[in-house]
Amino acid sequence: MNLDAPPFSLFYHDGLQLAFFDEGDPAGDPVLLIHGFASTASVNWVYPGWLKTLGEAGYRVIALDNRGHGASDRPHDPAAYHPSLMAGDAAALLTHLGIEQAHVMGYSMGARISAFLAIEHANRVRSLVFGGLGIGLCDGVGDWDPIADALLAPQLSDVTHPRGRMFRAFADQTHSDRFALAACIRTSRVDVARADIAKVDVPTLIAVGTKDDIAGSAAELAALMPNAKAIDIPNRDHMLAVGDKVFKRAVLDFYRGIKAG
Repeated sequence: MNLDAPPFSLFYHDGLQLAFFDEGDPAGDPVLLIHGFASTASVNWVYPGWLKTLGEAGYRVIALDNRGHGASDRPHDPAAYHPSLMAGDAAALLTHLGIEQAHVMGYSMGARISAFLAIEHANRVRSLVFGGLGIGLCDGVGDWDPIADALLAPQLSDVTHPRGRMFRAFADQTHSDRFALAACIRTSRVDVARADIAKVDVPTLIAVGTKDDIAGSAAELAALMPNAKAIDIPNRDHMLAVGDKVFKRAVLDFYRGIKAG
């Protein structure tokens, strides 16, 4: 398998047309991948090698472009981006594909969506991987209003806020709809109550880069959950941890452990 983007298909849910790919071994255990804010299924999962890694390990690899991102519809109404609605898209994709239950892996915003999926559609989730999000899932990930402002600025050179510049540059690089992303960032950061995440008992792996200043502690989140473990991704920040070989090796080991169990 190479690192080129595979063909995408479309399905409809909640009045939106959503894009996804379904690759790897059709008979393999399904893994549903949910990308982060301002990213896409290809940017988050294909180009960093996840599709190749999981496909070669024998998994059926499914990923969607979240609403507001990639080739999916991009509403400009902030009300469209509550993580419960985005988790509903993910559950609807599994239904569309006739998949009862899948391993679910999300990165950053995708990890938040994955948590809502596990809480609100628990029977669809066999295991969880949270990448790039630790206790920030429950306690918040800082003030992101400057990111919305950066996305709406006329051009990158007008943005002075460091994190705002980082995400605006990323959005420009991925040719994103900046107005959809600005709407998304205002409502997709709903925190998960500690009592709710404590009820999620599926096997869970939480992986955060040691230089990540957004995610919060992976170990602190793992301590809240009955069947979770945390790993560090050495010397990686929020943007660079996603494709790291330590992360990939840990996920493959994690899945092998579930299968052996």
